[in-house]
Amino acid sequence: MAEVSIVIRGRSYQISCEDGQEAQLIRLGNYLDNKAEEVIASSGSISDSMMLIMVSLTIADELSELAAELENYKAEGKGAARISAEEAIVKVVDSLVARIDSLSERLEAP
Repeated sequence: MAEVSIVIRGRSYQISCEDGQEAQLIRLGNYLDNKAEEVIASSGSISDSMMLIMVSLTIADELSELAAELENYKAEGKGAARISAEEAIVKVVDSLVARIDSLSERLEAP
C-alpha cells in the first residue's frame, strides 16, 4: 500500500492508496485544492467545515451537470440510431413497393 502527501489550502495530508494510484490521488488532491481556493475567493473567510461543504456542493453540482449532459448525449445517440433505422426501413419498403409494381405489371401484360 502506497502513501501520498496531498496539500489542501496549505495543509498536508498523508493518504494511503493502492500501489500505482499515487499520481491519480495527487491529481485529485490538486483538484480539491483548486476548488477550495475558488470557494474561499468567492466566499471570503469561512470555517474549514463550511469550506468543505461548499467544495462538496460545487463538485456535486459539476457531477450532476455532467451526468445530465451524458444522458442528453445518450438520448441523442438513440434518437439518431432510431432515425437511421427508420430510414433503412423506408428504403426497404420503397424497394418492395417497386418490386410489387413490377410484378403487377408483368401479371397484367398479355
